[in-house]
Amino acid sequence: MINLVIASGKGGTGKTTVAVNLALSLQEKNIQLLDCDVEEPNAHLFLKPVIENSDEIGIPVPEIDLVKCSFCGRCAEVCAFNALAVFQDQVMVLAELCHGCGSCAYLCPEKAICEVDRPIGVVERGTAGVLQFIHGVLNPGEAMSPPLINAVKKLIMPESITIIDAPPGTSCPVVSAVSGCDFCLLVTEPTPFGLNDLDLAYQMVTRLGIPAGVVINRCDIGDDGVENYCREKGLPLLQKIPFDLEMARLYARGEPAALHLPAWRRRFCELFEQITQLHREAVRQ
Repeated sequence: MINLVIASGKGGTGKTTVAVNLALSLQEKNIQLLDCDVEEPNAHLFLKPVIENSDEIGIPVPEIDLVKCSFCGRCAEVCAFNALAVFQDQVMVLAELCHGCGSCAYLCPEKAICEVDRPIGVVERGTAGVLQFIHGVLNPGEAMSPPLINAVKKLIMPESITIIDAPPGTSCPVVSAVSGCDFCLLVTEPTPFGLNDLDLAYQMVTRLGIPAGVVINRCDIGDDGVENYCREKGLPLLQKIPFDLEMARLYARGEPAALHLPAWRRRFCELFEQITQLHREAVRQ
């Protein structure tokens, strides 16, 4: 079994398209698709799953007992995120800045701080045919997506093939989605912007120690900069997806190509075989 994460240095490269079509092409009973792009999940638009469970997710934030509090300021001193401000007879909690680390409660000399859950989003689970589907939906205005992403990843079944659709970019949410995975498939486009962000994403997965390969989407409308980069870095180029009018029409209707175009289904199966081979080689090393 393998935990495969689909990532990209930028949005709009076709990351969700690859994740959804790859999952549907395998036609396995033990396969999960996790949409960890919790700020704007969209895999469900193509899979149309039946949602069976929904769980609210929160993070612990401090609640101050002003009767016990001596207003010493220790909690504000230890908060790395400036989520607490102590005044002469009041303590202000900026809950949106709190990362739920618990330092303030642990180090409060008066034991005047307890932690209460603040909801940040929901995790929804369901099925799309034989496919197990899980995604997170962050509440509007929330800035703290990593705890929700981690809640989604806790539902990974070890005996399953798991495909994770990561957020775009290379910031904290992406690191949360990619960390601990067996292989990272980087989806890019053959443009200067695509190359720049591919380089950032490759640096990220390299530092995390995760083997990676590349898919170039819309390969026939750009330049050869990405291919040259892959050769220079020894980064496996696994698949080149040309612009396909029929595939684009299906996408516009929210229909995955793997369900309607057998040739594309075969190509995605071949892509998965390449990934599993690279994963086995990485494990042997």
